[in-house]
Amino acid sequence: MARIIVVTSGKGGVGKTTTSAAISMGLALQGHRTAVVDFDIGLRNLDLIMGCERRVVYDFVNVINQEATLNQALIRDKRNENLHILPASQTRDKDALTKEGVERVLNELSETFDYIVCDSPAGIERGAHLAMYFADDAVVVTNPEVSSVRDSDRMLGLLASKSRRAELGQDPIKEYLLLTRYSPQRVKLGEMLSVEDVQEILALHLLGVIPESKAVLNASNSGTPVILDEKSDAGQAYMDVIRRYLGEHVPHRFIEQERKGLFGRLFGS
Repeated sequence: MARIIVVTSGKGGVGKTTTSAAISMGLALQGHRTAVVDFDIGLRNLDLIMGCERRVVYDFVNVINQEATLNQALIRDKRNENLHILPASQTRDKDALTKEGVERVLNELSETFDYIVCDSPAGIERGAHLAMYFADDAVVVTNPEVSSVRDSDRMLGLLASKSRRAELGQDPIKEYLLLTRYSPQRVKLGEMLSVEDVQEILALHLLGVIPESKAVLNASNSGTPVILDEKSDAGQAYMDVIRRYLGEHVPHRFIEQERKGLFGRLFGS
């Protein structure tokens, strides 16, 4: 059976879809057959970030309504044959998802894939609930600011109480913290929370810290998961996340402010 990972948060705009694209591509790069599913019915951004928007013919809702087979709707990534994308519908509303339909699709995906990454919409509406309901693992994405952390804390309560694992009395969902858009310089100036501040509030295992980086926007605009930009700090940070998730001990980077060398200190560059 596949391991189901939900990428979630309470607040929009924190980098969930960027993270879903990076994690799914990272797992595929490590040789794991991976499917990434867009649960954000009505918006559908995942296919844009994955660069496959022109290839969408059928979508998640078509498969749930049995208007198309899963094989017809899945799009194989053009860069890695281990990765497939199941896009969301732009023309339906969020009530198009049903618990029974989602379960049937995830069960069918589990027969073929090692990992299923569920890209959750923000908030606590139906799509977000169904994205997390069947999860084995949850990557809680938050920015280092009070409102984002507070909303993530609310999501932790839902993960603990409204999942299938909770209903059946099974082991709880494994929860991981991913801190995005982090800037040590702004932390030092008191403009954002530190890693320690966020961990103290949420008390989660830290999976990774993604630095504030122009590479994320550039990758999104080009339809390429940022993890493929090996020269960027964000790309390297996401690859560290994958290695940690798969059990490697990888020290955290991009948390401390870089120290300037002699010439930097002399000339302020």
